[in-house]
Amino acid sequence: MSNTTPATTPVTTPVTEAPPASPYGTLPPASPPASRKPVSLPRLADMHARGEKIAMLTAYDATFAAMADAAGVDCLLVGDSLGMVCQGLNSTVGVSLDTMRYHTDSVSRGLRRVQGTAWLIADLPFGSYQESREQALRSATVLMQAGAHMVKLEGGGWTTDTVRFLVERGIPVCAHLGLTPQTVHALGGYRVQGKGDTAGALLKQQAHELQDAGAAMLVLEMVPAALAAELTAELKHCATIGIGAGKATAGQVLVLHDMLGINLGKMPKFVRNFMADAPGVLPALKAYVQAVKDGSFPDDRLHAW
Repeated sequence: MSNTTPATTPVTTPVTEAPPASPYGTLPPASPPASRKPVSLPRLADMHARGEKIAMLTAYDATFAAMADAAGVDCLLVGDSLGMVCQGLNSTVGVSLDTMRYHTDSVSRGLRRVQGTAWLIADLPFGSYQESREQALRSATVLMQAGAHMVKLEGGGWTTDTVRFLVERGIPVCAHLGLTPQTVHALGGYRVQGKGDTAGALLKQQAHELQDAGAAMLVLEMVPAALAAELTAELKHCATIGIGAGKATAGQVLVLHDMLGINLGKMPKFVRNFMADAPGVLPALKAYVQAVKDGSFPDDRLHAW
């Protein structure tokens, strides 16, 4: 029997190569956790009660969603305006529920990839809620399952019962009055709404009804600044979000492409191009958030009626 110890073969650790970089770059980081808690419905209500302005922008894809979140935007709206911005349509009427689901899912994935904290709202498109409350529930379910935290629908009066029906079933709702793009043909074009005593009184009545039905937010589009200010003071439980409605609203929203100076047509009066004085997209987004928060945007002399 041999007393010789057999030679041992040295163990080598295989060299692993670093994964190849994505040819499409990487998404920007999320907002710092220490300074940015996830935006929730109670937090939005608290901001409204304290008078802190709510900064909202549209988003249609993962990368812009992540970048807007990093800039500190409170709410992201997957608006059916994507019909004109992304699809080249003449109005929002041609946008389908499946298209809204696709873009909502894309934006939601973008937020998840960077651990984003923004509140995500998705538009119910034309024809997806007008038939019945039950149809609205089915459509809202599609968007909520795609990642939305809240759905938005347009119009007052008949929509009140639909809002109440959805809210009672645990679906947060953002209403929309004034210029409602889905009914632009009935309105006779993109015109200021709520002008005059009669039209103003009707809009105020509808706004109060929507608040009483449970709408937590209300977009006021192309509404006279004085009327929007009155409504904002009166609605204690529903935060008004203005777009062409003056600076007194509880928050502001713009189409992201518009505020970056990217537009296929004429830039609306209520838009400010934040890229004009910014070195890049992220600084422009941050400048928008800051301007909304400190009340320097909008300027009623330039952006309102």
